[in-house]
Amino acid sequence: MTDATLMPATHPAAPILAGFARRRTISFAVPLAILAYLAYAAVAFDLAGLAGRARMDNAAVLMSDFWRHKTHVTRDNRSGKLTVAVEGEAKGIWPEGRLPDFVASAGDTTTIDLGQGHRVIYDGQGARYIHPDAGTIAIRPDGDRLLLDAPQPLPDWINASDSRVSITTPAGRFAYTRSKVETFRYSAGWPLFFFTLDSPFAHMSWPELATSALWEERLDPGRPNIAAMAHDFWTNSMWRHGDVIWAMFETVLMAFLGTFGAAIISLPLAFMAASNMNPFGVLRFGLRRVFDFIRGVDALIWTIVLARAFGPGPMTGALAILLTDTGSFGKLFSEALENIDEKQVEGIRSTGGNALQRARFGVIPQVTPVLLSQVLYFLESNTRGATVIGAIVGGGIGLLLTQAIQTQKDWEDVAYYMVLIVLTVIAMDSLSGWLRRKLIRGA
Repeated sequence: MTDATLMPATHPAAPILAGFARRRTISFAVPLAILAYLAYAAVAFDLAGLAGRARMDNAAVLMSDFWRHKTHVTRDNRSGKLTVAVEGEAKGIWPEGRLPDFVASAGDTTTIDLGQGHRVIYDGQGARYIHPDAGTIAIRPDGDRLLLDAPQPLPDWINASDSRVSITTPAGRFAYTRSKVETFRYSAGWPLFFFTLDSPFAHMSWPELATSALWEERLDPGRPNIAAMAHDFWTNSMWRHGDVIWAMFETVLMAFLGTFGAAIISLPLAFMAASNMNPFGVLRFGLRRVFDFIRGVDALIWTIVLARAFGPGPMTGALAILLTDTGSFGKLFSEALENIDEKQVEGIRSTGGNALQRARFGVIPQVTPVLLSQVLYFLESNTRGATVIGAIVGGGIGLLLTQAIQTQKDWEDVAYYMVLIVLTVIAMDSLSGWLRRKLIRGA
């Protein structure tokens, strides 16, 4: 029993001790309640099953594909034609007579250096994978099946059947079928980011590019080399820089139009919803409930509704942002108006100023810093949100990001778009900070 229960209720210290006892009980009860809820959530959301189903090896491959690429070295076993292509794409095929430095071809023999002591050799008999530890693994066709000469029992990195043999090592991947043999060599970096292989600048080093841009003869008589470089970069068919930059511009434009459109609409509505500006309580109540409704529905839901009404496009995304932010700005602006200093308004009234003049000279100068800060913050936030909205309405960088994810192979494109989004958000943050200093503090 505690001192509070032993002490008579009439004792002067009894209420104080009882308060201490209640606070001590609460201090233990609240953490226990939180722990109980977390335990329930762990069971309800099956965290143990989620951990058991996790494929960290797939996650590691996905993360590595953000910063590296693979080159496909493929031989058609029927025609003997050799093809070397970056990411296996037709627009990344190396031209005849020019091969990457890790591929050597002479007659019907092709040697691929995968690094770390791993090599692959295609020849007239079939193909060989030379492993630094396991030795030579040879494959040759025999009628309708493949003969494999490899260490026994087969290591887990070799998968073999009568029709297919595949080898997967940290150095690369190799696959042999009756129709073709293909080797994937992984390399760091984003492939052909500046120029595709059909550009005359693709095979130049950085010093060669610099000299070509400054004083060497024109490769295209119609324009300077530096203009030709800019053109080939902008029209890069693998990375589509021109389309990506335009999509990023659309995303920022969606955020800009939605945010500032909502601010323009919300300002007069906020005056009608503020208790010190509008004496009609019914009108104030109605407007505030409208604000609650339109901001209570998430922007993504409004995006879907508006897309059904107006069709897909960046303008639909801007309208969804405008609608949601109108509710948020209406509430925030009206609260800012209710917290102004009434003395400044009374001073304008004492000089004979009408309601419009009191609002212009007595109210707006007081709330401008607050309103601008809120609008600029929402602009930063909406730049990120416009990415997701763009994926739904088919506009902006969100559409390209979704398409790249759905292909399940262009993860370096996903990384490129993510970097652009982050850089854009950083730029918007810096710009809004500069605007706040200039417009609010006058610095």
